[in-house]
Formats: sequence, C-alpha cells, structure tokens
Amino acid sequence: MRVGIATDHCGFAQKDDLVARLPGAGHDVVDLGADKPSPDDDDPAFVIPLAQAVAAETVERGVAICGSGAGASICTNKVPGIRAALIHDHSSAGQGVEDGPLNITCIRGGTVGPGVARDLVRTFRAAEFSHARRHPRRVSTVAFLECHPTRTNS
Repeated sequence: MRVGIATDHCGFAQKDDLVARLPGAGHDVVDLGADKPSPDDDDPAFVIPLAQAVAAETVERGVAICGSGAGASICTNKVPGIRAALIHDHSSAGQGVEDGPLNITCIRGGTVGPGVARDLVRTFRAAEFSHARRHPRRVSTVAFLECHPTRTNS
C-alpha cells in the first residue's frame, strides 16, 4: 500500500518515526512534509497536499498529524473525495475504514506518542471497506453533498 504522510511542527517526531517504520511493514511511504520542525508553519500547508494526493489516488491512504488533530481533519475534509477523521483509538481506526471508508487518519501530535501512532496507523492500514449494504449508500450520500452542497439526495 502506498501511504502519504504530512505534519506540521507538532507531529514532526511521529511523522519521522512512521516514515522510518512503515517501509518495514511493506508499505511505500510518500513524505509530504514538513521537512523540519518550525513553530511558524501551518498544518494546511502540508495536509492539503496530502489530501489532494489521496483524492488523486497517487497514494491510497493518508496520515495527517497536527497539534490537536482537529485542524488536519478540518483541512483535509475540504478536499472532495476525502473522508478524514481524528483517530485516537483502535476501534475508530478500523471501523472508520470498514464503514466510512476513511481514507485519511488524523492524529493528535501533541499527546499521541510514536508507539500509539504506529499502532493506530497499523490498524488503519489493515482495515478494509466492508461493502455492507448501508455503507456504500452512506458514501454516496457524502459524495452527492460534495457536488451539491445545498441539497440532499433523500
């Protein structure tokens, strides 16, 4: 699996750890920055290109890290085709893909340590969309909303 990863200065240690370890698990990693920790950087500068890469399918899934994880989630979800969520537990990491299907996991760089980040990403990567009858319907509803933001398809 080709995995993209991006962070601002708050998740730099987690990003470097994941970039170093994911290839050992058989994954091709695309590092979209930051290249160095700088307190003046902003997460949109890094996580939006990640979301665009996932939407364009140049990477299959993405990992976005910022101080709270919330900013990365907000930014990435503005890109059509992206289904991102702030993930802090294994159940959400797996179920988000199975039911969603989540294609970007957002992690809180400020409090999630490298070991927990590795475990969350491992669960996120291993999960597969279930295709249960209700799940594609949910994805279709969200896709319709992206194209028609003022209407519903009900």
